[in-house]
Amino acid sequence: MIDRPAPKIQKIQKIQTIQKIQKVRKVPEMPSMPPLPLPPKHSPLDDLDKRIADVGEFIKSQRETARMSVRRLADLAGVSNPYLSQIERGLRKPSADILQQIAKALQISAETLYVRAGFLSDDADSGDNAVRDAIARDPKLTPEQRHALLNVYESFVASTRDAE
Repeated sequence: MIDRPAPKIQKIQKIQTIQKIQKVRKVPEMPSMPPLPLPPKHSPLDDLDKRIADVGEFIKSQRETARMSVRRLADLAGVSNPYLSQIERGLRKPSADILQQIAKALQISAETLYVRAGFLSDDADSGDNAVRDAIARDPKLTPEQRHALLNVYESFVASTRDAE
């Protein structure tokens, strides 16, 4: 009878043989590349995208509150239907002139849209903008009522500025 090593010993010997062969045939390592820089966590473009989307959502909510179709608002504002739709979805950044036309068509304050779009700073007269925003967002008011309230509010603000 021939002496054979136990199965566990055979397995260990095979592994050792394979390891010896791998050491002999060692493949040279590839030089490592430096890691790619990570994009900044917060960039000014993120703020711009957020503002564009915010003004678009605001215009859409005001249009829906006024029970107006995209086509009707586009006609009143003097812009094309697809362009207005793109503004509402945050795909386009409207100019100050376009925002003024849209505000006039919606009978809301153009300043509110300017602040939301980033054309005006909301630091100055932040209380005024909060009141204008509240009036503009109130779904219980008709466009005519909103317009009248804004006119009354602005006349009160103008008279207190004159008194100062």
